[in-house]
Amino acid sequence: MLSNKKKYVVSGKSGIKAQIQFADQKQEFNKRPTKIGRRSLSRSISQSSTDSYSSAASYTDSSDDETSPRDKQQKNSKGSSDFCVKNIKQAEFGRREIEIAEQEMPALMALRKRAQGEKPLAGAKIVGCTHITAQTAVLMETLGALGAQCRWAACNIYSTLNEVAAALAESGFPVFAWKGESEDDFWWCIDRCVNVEGWQPNMILDDGGDLTHWIYKKYPNMFKKIKGIVEESVTGVHRLYQLSKAGKLCVPAMNVNDSVTKQKFDNLYCCRESILDGLKRTTDMMFGGKQVVVCGYGEVGKGCCAALKAMGSIVYVTEIDPICALQACMDGFRLVKLNEVIRQVDIVITCTGNKNVVTREHLDRMKNSCIVCNMGHSNTEIDVASLRTPELTWERVRSQVDHVIWPDGKRIVLLAEGRLLNLSCSTVPTFVLSITATTQALALIELYNAPEGRYKQDVYLLPKKMDEYVASLHLPTFDAHLTELTDEQAKYLGLNKNGPFKPNYYRY
Repeated sequence: MLSNKKKYVVSGKSGIKAQIQFADQKQEFNKRPTKIGRRSLSRSISQSSTDSYSSAASYTDSSDDETSPRDKQQKNSKGSSDFCVKNIKQAEFGRREIEIAEQEMPALMALRKRAQGEKPLAGAKIVGCTHITAQTAVLMETLGALGAQCRWAACNIYSTLNEVAAALAESGFPVFAWKGESEDDFWWCIDRCVNVEGWQPNMILDDGGDLTHWIYKKYPNMFKKIKGIVEESVTGVHRLYQLSKAGKLCVPAMNVNDSVTKQKFDNLYCCRESILDGLKRTTDMMFGGKQVVVCGYGEVGKGCCAALKAMGSIVYVTEIDPICALQACMDGFRLVKLNEVIRQVDIVITCTGNKNVVTREHLDRMKNSCIVCNMGHSNTEIDVASLRTPELTWERVRSQVDHVIWPDGKRIVLLAEGRLLNLSCSTVPTFVLSITATTQALALIELYNAPEGRYKQDVYLLPKKMDEYVASLHLPTFDAHLTELTDEQAKYLGLNKNGPFKPNYYRY
């Protein structure tokens, strides 16, 4: 493969905070520092979740058609043009991917079958901003089957599967997304979802907070009719809590990220499998004997460490939290400071949710051919901006893989430009996403149907009973049989035989 060498020169402010403090007016919904053309595939360095996710699984990973979808006139077979995707002709391929995903999303399919007669979302007008993948398509079609109208944009410029977006558009969903959007495209797509004559959303499903931010910034009056927000990501939830703390949250919001069925399954089991997939697809490396440092030992870090240890890697962990640090030690990992091992490790993985975890000083001290990647939500964990300087040469090796070369010939292998590795360079397990998507669907149903006054203008966790219900819907896949309490046992424990079985403060 021929490599393209480029020198990058960057000016302006970089390293913006990964988590916006809404109490500070200057930081609230901070604009990107650089204006980028519609057809550019480069990105500015920003705290936004638009920089956080991408996917290498698209049927059209690199398109030979450079025409912006915004400049195309496309219609689906029904004559509708209320969408903007890369190529509507790819719909057939996308439909096949959606059908495959349905086989691994039993809970959503069960929910669709059980509730479509009742139409619990009849009258709901949901505007969504998430990754547009086959799994999201199953969620969207489930919401449609339950009575909702949906309009959708992607939460990141690289996460969209073009063929899936085409399949959704062909099915009548107004979708505005394609892989490789520019900065301007990203916000244009969100605006096309929100700003449409004769249609106003009354529910928001967000991943990262950019959609919520856009409505707050451009169309604040819309919140008069919006019943609630459902947010999936760490960063988006943080934004909501900051709004609530500042007294600026206009509607109830449901924190899906911290639900048990999201945190303990998606964050842990998804990353345990996808970390290896992402690294193997991009580098073809062998893990046995390699020295790896994982920054952060939350659920994501635990999953990464377990997978790499099982493959024979020597794993180090960095942590700021003494509880997580003790867990790492008890699990057999050596707790270190990054400076202590940066010269010797073969792979550096960040998963903290913080900013500047790996700085230019760390990057300068890394060994030749060290692999650097991120498994956290935002691309702020690795100081990629500091690498775009005249003395360093960037060499594109393959999609989402860059060599950054120092003047003395040393190079590091940077994956996905510091964005989330698994969705940038591989795929994630559909079954795990079924758990998260079912939780999102139930949260939407709960907020939409809640009587006035049940939820105030604050951020809420899902009821424990709902978490248990999501888990129970996935058990038949494993032919699993739950033990039932006897009346005597239930009385002894002070529980209802049908749950919930744990108090809200229980830590699984």
